[in-house]
Amino acid sequence: MPTGGPTGGHVLRGAIRDQRRRLVAASLLGMTHQGCEALVPVVIGVIIDEAVATGSSDTLVRWLLVLGALFLVLSTCYRNGARITEGAGEKAAHRLRIQLGARVLDPRGGADADRLPGALTSIATNDAKRVGAAVTVIAYGMWALAALTISAILLLRISVPLGLLVLLGIPPLLWLGHRISRPLEQRSETEQERAAHASGVAADLVAGLRVLKGMGAESAAVSRYRVTSQDSLAAALRAARSRAGHEGAVLALTGVFIAAIGLAGAYLAMDGSISIGELVAAVGLAQFLLGPFQLLIYVNAEFAQGRASAKRIAEVLAAPSAVPEGSAATPDEVTGHVRLRGVTLGALRGVDLDLAPGTLTGVVTKDPAAAHDLLLALARETDPAEGSIELDGVPLTELDPAEARRAILVAAHDADLFETSLLENVRAGADTDPAGLEPALRASAADDVARLLPDGVDTVLAERGRSLSGGQRQRVALARALAADRPVLVLHDPTTAVDTVTESRIAARLREIRRDRTTLLVTTSPALLAVTDRVVVLDDGAVTAHGSHADLVAADEGYRAAVLA
Repeated sequence: MPTGGPTGGHVLRGAIRDQRRRLVAASLLGMTHQGCEALVPVVIGVIIDEAVATGSSDTLVRWLLVLGALFLVLSTCYRNGARITEGAGEKAAHRLRIQLGARVLDPRGGADADRLPGALTSIATNDAKRVGAAVTVIAYGMWALAALTISAILLLRISVPLGLLVLLGIPPLLWLGHRISRPLEQRSETEQERAAHASGVAADLVAGLRVLKGMGAESAAVSRYRVTSQDSLAAALRAARSRAGHEGAVLALTGVFIAAIGLAGAYLAMDGSISIGELVAAVGLAQFLLGPFQLLIYVNAEFAQGRASAKRIAEVLAAPSAVPEGSAATPDEVTGHVRLRGVTLGALRGVDLDLAPGTLTGVVTKDPAAAHDLLLALARETDPAEGSIELDGVPLTELDPAEARRAILVAAHDADLFETSLLENVRAGADTDPAGLEPALRASAADDVARLLPDGVDTVLAERGRSLSGGQRQRVALARALAADRPVLVLHDPTTAVDTVTESRIAARLREIRRDRTTLLVTTSPALLAVTDRVVVLDDGAVTAHGSHADLVAADEGYRAAVLA
């Protein structure tokens, strides 16, 4: 974690600070509830001494009315206090989910480094929920402390020794409870890490289910998930044992403490220092103390788990950005002139490439890693280790990543679709009129896909577009990229799952719709390369040849092998 970034403590304190007004209101209501509940055995003791022992009916009725009023107040305060408390926890968890979502979607990237999508989902759901629960128990902890304080004061009024026993016994008991919760916090952190990893592996396997079935690799995938799930189960069982041990130990300490209060009260009653009514009140208060102590056990356990989850959230929020911010602005009118000067990144080695405004250029490489690194650099997801990329003479590193992507759209080969209508997938959040999307639908042949669907473009697609075939998904994804109408468009293998007749039609329409706009096709498709103005060949990460598709087919044996094989 970078120095100066948020820590688990920062995250937890921030969540508590955001909800402080609700927590204060809930704590006041809870304290009133606990105070009234503590007064119940005291009032019963008074009834015994002043009404039952004397046989006074009027006194009995008067104190019974007081007892009824106490129950009315405590039930009302509890209901409203619990509602506000739970609401504070839910709101805190919601704010954390928003912060995590904003960090993951930050144009500078970096939050998803070394994390599976399922792991991020687990952090944004399970860990955020646990931190929300930790916020909730702040109020419950105040309730419990108020109950202990009020009980000690009432016991002091009954008997100074009893009151002192409670006042002097509570601090060490709370300290011991805190010490006992340390192993639970550590094991909860491990449990959440293993659970998040298992969720990530499961999401990964589900996403690639068709591929796994096609390769007959189901058994290997099941074995992989079984090992991951067993690790998660073992961590969960260790955490459960730790929680059970924590609760059992604290409960045993609490039982001994309450028994000591009861025995002390009985001794004082036998000695004549307190009345029978006061003994009943003392024993009642001792039994009442069991509730606050159990509540503190719960608070300790939830807070320990909340701290562990807050640490995991902080790691995502403090993740270093993949690329820094830039301060330069793109020109008011972007011409789309892209120039790569000695770009070295991953598999790329000193790549020089000049994309003139309005040209359609193809890039052919046998190395998938080189294609991947080229896309990362152009999308400004990673800056080159050496060299530079310029847009209309401005280095991309000087542009804010979001600003650069508004000018250069990189459409990856494996672009996902969303669980919404085909039209909304193509519109991609813009308010474009449906008529304005027709050219993109036609150019990508996605209009043919729409005609086959029951509700046309309004048909809702399944998650990630799984209700469509591979070729249909590619056409919808291509339509989305074309509909964005960016000055520079980079397409990576947009038609690998499309039949040859449709691919040829897409190639011709692609050139037409992108006329006067800069377009880069990273592909080995002969149909797409045939409509380009120029093709650049990358071999071993460096430019080795360039020319028209026809010239390269005729003169370059390596090019023929890559494109026509």
